[in-house]
Amino acid sequence: MRICEIFNSIQGEGLTMGAPTVFVRAVGCNLRCSWCDTGYSFEGGTEMSVDEIMDEVGDCFRVCFTGGEPMLQPDAVELMERLIGKNIQVVLETNGSVDLSTVPDSPLVQISMDWKCPSSGMTDRMLESNLRILSDKDQLKLIIKDQTDLDYAVGFVRSHDIPCQVIFGPVGGTERLEWLVQRVLDERLDIRVLPQLHKIIWGDRKGV
Repeated sequence: MRICEIFNSIQGEGLTMGAPTVFVRAVGCNLRCSWCDTGYSFEGGTEMSVDEIMDEVGDCFRVCFTGGEPMLQPDAVELMERLIGKNIQVVLETNGSVDLSTVPDSPLVQISMDWKCPSSGMTDRMLESNLRILSDKDQLKLIIKDQTDLDYAVGFVRSHDIPCQVIFGPVGGTERLEWLVQRVLDERLDIRVLPQLHKIIWGDRKGV
């Protein structure tokens, strides 16, 4: 599969925020969100076999398989199966537009799925069938830029039976958290409002 980068850091977002994690970032994405911060992963990279990726990952607690969109890679499922075979927790970061029915059904695999709000320009590309694949170990993230996004996100959460933890985050990762928090409190929603920890620590850098 085509790999953009592999690096060791801490998880910067979601339910495993702050946990030591090896990141495997795949090349290529089928979406073009207006505010994407990983456009450098859309092309280029290095062709690597699953064996080579496993050697590079080495012994670790947790791997975040991300992109781009990792589920576009032909060996994505094989890589996840190899990782869980070594008792490594896998966090699969996926954009919500690719069928997730082939993701290994394992307590070691956490699906971290996006649902794109209107400012992304990609809302109509989401697969609602993926919501039925999520379970209570997974997470659903909505990235919010403006009031239109926030109204959409609140309406989406209220109108769908979502079986996992929902996370609201600001576009850019760290900006304007107060207004998101206040809306969640006012609406009495069981939602986490989270920044991106890696951007607080290192800013907009790659490989962290």
